[in-house]
Amino acid sequence: MAVFEKPNALTDAVLHYCPGCTHGIIHRLVAEAIDELGLNGRTIGVASVGCSVFSYNYFNCDMVQAAHGRAPAVATGVKRSDENNIVFTYQGDGDLAAIGTAETVHSAARGENITVIFVNNAIYGMTGGQMAPTTLPGQVTQTSPYGRDVSKVGYPVKVCELLSNVDGATYLERVAVNNVKNIKAAKAAIKKAFQNQVEGKGFSLVEVLSTCPTNWGMTPLDSMKWLEENMIPYYPLGVYKDKGAQADE
Repeated sequence: MAVFEKPNALTDAVLHYCPGCTHGIIHRLVAEAIDELGLNGRTIGVASVGCSVFSYNYFNCDMVQAAHGRAPAVATGVKRSDENNIVFTYQGDGDLAAIGTAETVHSAARGENITVIFVNNAIYGMTGGQMAPTTLPGQVTQTSPYGRDVSKVGYPVKVCELLSNVDGATYLERVAVNNVKNIKAAKAAIKKAFQNQVEGKGFSLVEVLSTCPTNWGMTPLDSMKWLEENMIPYYPLGVYKDKGAQADE
């Protein structure tokens, strides 16, 4: 009989995230992928700046803290220093899609053999709920109290769609963690992104639609519903690029 246990790739530290935040689910999925692929002992994570800044407390592997937005650049150095390293970044939307846009795009363009876990909750979480690059049109935040006005501040950045046009990107998929079906699909995508790195296939990014009940001003249950009814229609789930699958065909 299978026993549901904590993955070895997670520490015993108590998570600091707000009630209902789905960072904890995503952490577990990353850890399960590391365990199941037998990557313990050779994995190095790169922590970003944002709510996940303390991820180095939770993953039971070597971790490097990167300056704001620079996680893909740091990961590039760690990977190139020893190709046997399995290197992943764990980044939020403010870190990856705002100050870190250049690092993300150019790491993909170079085809760096790294795995990027991109958590998109459509808001700046750690700093109090300001509008993010991924904030939806009309979405209310601390800095868009009347809703995001695209005529003044522009449209959200759709990272998977953007990177799908970058030749060096190998694998891009958008998933969500709002129900059991989507969580299973998210795990499969994350595991594939790590497997791609093991096989030397190049740059893989998994975008995970996530909730932020505190800064959305919702209960955890309502935030799951809001993600399903608002985020998924604007950020459709699915594979946006898979060179490996294309090669197999």
